[in-house]
Amino acid sequence: MRLFPIFWWNKEVHNFRVSQHKFSKQPWANGVILLLCVVIAMLLANLPFTKDIYHAFLATDISIHIQSPANASGHSVIDWIFPREMTVERFINDILMVVFFFTVGLEIKREVICGELSTPKKAVMPVIAAFGGVLVPALIYFCINHGTDAASGWGIPTATDIAFAVGILSILGDKVPISLKVFLTALAIADDLIAILVVAIFYGGTINLALMGVALLVIGFVFLLKRLGEKRVFFYLVPAIIVWSLFYYSGIHATMSGVVMAFLIPMEARYNKAKYLRRRGILERGLAEADGMDDEPFPNGPQRHYLRHLSGLSKRSIGPAYRLEHLLSPWVNFLIMPIFALANAGVEITDPGYFNVFSSGPHGAVGMGIFLGLLLGKPVGITLSSFIAIKCKVGEMPAKASWPMLFAVACLGGIGFTMSIFVDTLSFAGEGITPEVTQHLRDAGKIAVLMGSLCAGLLGSLFISLIARFERRR
Repeated sequence: MRLFPIFWWNKEVHNFRVSQHKFSKQPWANGVILLLCVVIAMLLANLPFTKDIYHAFLATDISIHIQSPANASGHSVIDWIFPREMTVERFINDILMVVFFFTVGLEIKREVICGELSTPKKAVMPVIAAFGGVLVPALIYFCINHGTDAASGWGIPTATDIAFAVGILSILGDKVPISLKVFLTALAIADDLIAILVVAIFYGGTINLALMGVALLVIGFVFLLKRLGEKRVFFYLVPAIIVWSLFYYSGIHATMSGVVMAFLIPMEARYNKAKYLRRRGILERGLAEADGMDDEPFPNGPQRHYLRHLSGLSKRSIGPAYRLEHLLSPWVNFLIMPIFALANAGVEITDPGYFNVFSSGPHGAVGMGIFLGLLLGKPVGITLSSFIAIKCKVGEMPAKASWPMLFAVACLGGIGFTMSIFVDTLSFAGEGITPEVTQHLRDAGKIAVLMGSLCAGLLGSLFISLIARFERRR
């Protein structure tokens, strides 16, 4: 009598796992989860019975403290803290986000070597469009906030969130030409690279040249290993941890170590095609000859030996960069980025004026600069720079695309979210700015990022639907 309920339960579990797998493969799945995390974070930060717990948890110190008993002079022989000032929030932003930037670096490297940015003809149009999409929002923000405490936040509205933008394009289906989907994807990748450079150059601290010199020596050693043909992942990940530590204490933002080390991971596999086929043939013959050697069912002892070697052979025939990207992407998309959203999107609304992005407060119109930069600056910058590139004959219009549709797709470039919020967490801290003012500006900036990204997504989707309907009727 119990067999049927057990069978039914197992069938339901199987169906759930299949549905879960299908959901995770959808290009919009990551965006849905991030949006849900934003809502949860805002509730946690504002509900009376959760906001204190939420902020206290993020401020929890998780550094390792080692201190010996005081000696006769009253001082400890050992007094060691690592990492310094490491709270839960900083752990997320300075350690977990290193993995995010490492994965982004691997994606950029793949696209540059063999993807949408691999040739000048493929790269020139998205790269020029990406520069326009960074320059115009930064200028809009700077013009609005010039001379105020908020002036240093010009980098916030310059980024495009590829997860949301590509996810919306996938939902819109065949309304958008494939060439424009490729264009926006390549643009977002180039945009990520520019955003990484902006963070590295403009949002670091005071640089400790000695530690930076040691980091460069380690990076040089890893580069030499790569040139000598080393393709084992271990010899890259261990130095990556060392470089992260040196970056963390040198003044350059620690997440940049992830990008630097990603560019050093080799894409070439240990075994080429000829070597793979030769070894596979030997192992497959051994596997066939081992059949029936004992009474065990398949695979028997000798066959398990050959299967393990076949598995290792397949692994070594894929480049380390591809393997790491495939391994890390699900963790980044469905764990690290949601955790980042939970930790950074939770803004306590102490001032309803945060939602009035067109007000000019005492600390500068940070909200107006970010909102207009994302909603207006991004599409104008992308479209204008694309127009100039085509008129100067250094780029060409994506196939089957019109200028109205390109502008509509460029509106989706105004979805900043992950990178914009990340830059917001680094902005506004400077000489003469109190921590209270810094926190006020960052909170206002995050609200503006969320509102600007939401409006950009809705506006882009609306324009794409209307333009697609109009073009089909012509």
